Amino acid sequence: MNSHDVWQSTFNFLPEKPICVQPVEENISTDAGLLIFRQWDENGHFTEGFAQQLDDSRRDPDHSMLEMVRSRVFGILAGYEDQNDHDALRSDAVFKLLADRLPDEDDLASQPTLSRFENAITPRSLLRLEDWFIDRFVNSFDEPPREVTLDIDVFDDPTHGEQELTLYHGYYNQYQYLVSAITCAENDMVVLPALLYGTADPALGVGEDLQRVVVTLREKFPDVLIRVRADSGYAKPWFYRMCERLGIEYSIGIGMNNVLKRNSEELLQNAVEQHEKTGEPQRLFTGFDYQAGTWQQPRWVVLKCEANAQGTNRRAVVTNRLGARTLPHGAYDEYSERGESENRNKELKCELSADRLSDHR
Repeated sequence: MNSHDVWQSTFNFLPEKPICVQPVEENISTDAGLLIFRQWDENGHFTEGFAQQLDDSRRDPDHSMLEMVRSRVFGILAGYEDQNDHDALRSDAVFKLLADRLPDEDDLASQPTLSRFENAITPRSLLRLEDWFIDRFVNSFDEPPREVTLDIDVFDDPTHGEQELTLYHGYYNQYQYLVSAITCAENDMVVLPALLYGTADPALGVGEDLQRVVVTLREKFPDVLIRVRADSGYAKPWFYRMCERLGIEYSIGIGMNNVLKRNSEELLQNAVEQHEKTGEPQRLFTGFDYQAGTWQQPRWVVLKCEANAQGTNRRAVVTNRLGARTLPHGAYDEYSERGESENRNKELKCELSADRLSDHR
């Protein structure tokens, strides 16, 4: 290798011993790229803030909570999802640097130690972590936002062992957990994740979680307009009432029942006729007041009818969004943009291995 071909970079997260990285012909570690993420972590105080929320009643521990958090977080980032991987990684020079140890210092935590660490996290720590997630989100805005759009969704998290409350779900045809996530459309942040048992109602606990997010947002930004979007798993009277009480604009999908089908039959027929006449896909919209039997009051429903070469399709959304009565198509299109939140779920599953649950506990 010629000297002019050498690339190098310096990291300062160990102030007393800055790290200089440059390529050499010897293969020392396959994970030196993690040092870039460690510098990013140093600037943002992510793992440090996370570890500070965890209870630690141990006396004179060999491995700090922060060290073990960093071992697991950076291991997952590098594709080492299983705790067993750390029996080898604990002596890796780069992983020691990530945990603020020098390469010639003692090894990091072993797999049994990491297992005890994860199983010892207390409910009180989880509540503090939720507050930490919310505070990070609220403080992520450089200036007061005019509006904040919160998307709520769940995704399946298959299990392969004997974890507590892993249950068989008929729709997904697997044993699993459900992961609920509130995300923000304006900055693509995961605001607050939650792990639910395998057959849980998707809306389980979301009322309390959403209220905590809204209250914290309004404490810092009293004038912010808050919108919520979710699919039909959240089409529940108590959820509508909560949003209305908190002054939240909501757009919630609702399943097509016989009443909605009757009210949209003429519009669907118009869409079919226009498609047959022009050969082009058709999307027609309408809106009307509707009150289900379990509702205490009528609410505005926006209904879309589609006709194209693949056939017909009808979808409905319950909304109190300003302007939905005069521009139903605009209200529906705004609701449809919640599909972007599914990309946050895919990132959690595919990029951060949130669905990698092979441990037996």
